[in-house]
Amino acid sequence: MKVVLQNLTKAFPKRGKKETGEVIAVNDFTFVIPDGKLIGLLGPSGCGKSTTLNLISGLETPTSGRIFFGDDDVTDLPPENRGVGLVFQNYALYPHLTVRQNILFPLQNLRGDAKLSKEEMEKRALEAAQMVQIEGLMERKPSEMSGGQQQRVAIARALVKMPRVLLLDEPLSNLDARLRLQTREEIRRIQRQTGITTVFVTHDQEEAMSISDMIVVMKDGVVNQIGAPQEVYDEPVNLFVAQFLGTPPIHVFDAEVKGELLYIGGKPVLEAHGVADQPVTAAVRPEGFRLDPHGPLTCALERVEVMGRDTSVVCMHPNCRNVVIRAIIPAEEKVNESDDEVRFSLKPAKVFLFDAKSDLRIDAKLK
Repeated sequence: MKVVLQNLTKAFPKRGKKETGEVIAVNDFTFVIPDGKLIGLLGPSGCGKSTTLNLISGLETPTSGRIFFGDDDVTDLPPENRGVGLVFQNYALYPHLTVRQNILFPLQNLRGDAKLSKEEMEKRALEAAQMVQIEGLMERKPSEMSGGQQQRVAIARALVKMPRVLLLDEPLSNLDARLRLQTREEIRRIQRQTGITTVFVTHDQEEAMSISDMIVVMKDGVVNQIGAPQEVYDEPVNLFVAQFLGTPPIHVFDAEVKGELLYIGGKPVLEAHGVADQPVTAAVRPEGFRLDPHGPLTCALERVEVMGRDTSVVCMHPNCRNVVIRAIIPAEEKVNESDDEVRFSLKPAKVFLFDAKSDLRIDAKLK
């Protein structure tokens, strides 16, 4: 099911007694979610991603704009008539009901032509449970289950209605790290198996990048960039997107371009063809540092952290806005920890230039 968001805006009144006006939670959001794709809505807390999900589901009414499921305008339809499955962050299971009863609940409330026989409801509930691999837990109650199992019940309950659109609101945030990894893999498997158009809300960029066909990066209710995860990581349109994606985060330097050379700390580090002389913000991915005894970027060495397949060189530079630099280098490359400094050259493909005032990306050919 293709979902079309057309100039979608949501404003809330300010809550303070002395405050007037509105808070714009979603601002002129226009996007076409392709049929059968998994889209990640990504951004920091308060960016408008959950509000966008609630607008799609019908839990919130847009201030302006329209929402289409395929060719159907669903903007004014109540949630129960939209054909959506919604999975909440806190599971929202009925504690007094068994797993079977929780999954059956949406089917038991169908009326008219949509009403199912008891046999058909039982069949659908079992199929949904099998899809999320909890068919052996049907007689348990939520209090007798782990967080990951409860999340699977919530997903099965959303899927049992055979929704046109599946909406997931930070469904993994209450799980531990290993269970988060396992459950997100399950969500991706289920989405591919069913082919249901899915919108996945998260503030965790690693989650969004690992399972999404496309990601939408939001800030203050405004869409900053839309694209395939790797494309957005490799080609950020502004400094916010570059800083939000990546673990460890990108390293931001105050720099300048003179004579088509990029200078950091008064030292030329790369050629910057096509860029006029100006102060710039240079951002370097952690994997963009190359250990080089004759490199132009000299940093004060703090410590070396061995992480198995990689080594993290923790160091500092006076022109870097980050508290420390974490340069990721191959584990086979060795750093003398007794040295006071470490030198790097930079990989041009992992360095981005941004306008010092607007933070917009500068189109530069770095060498």
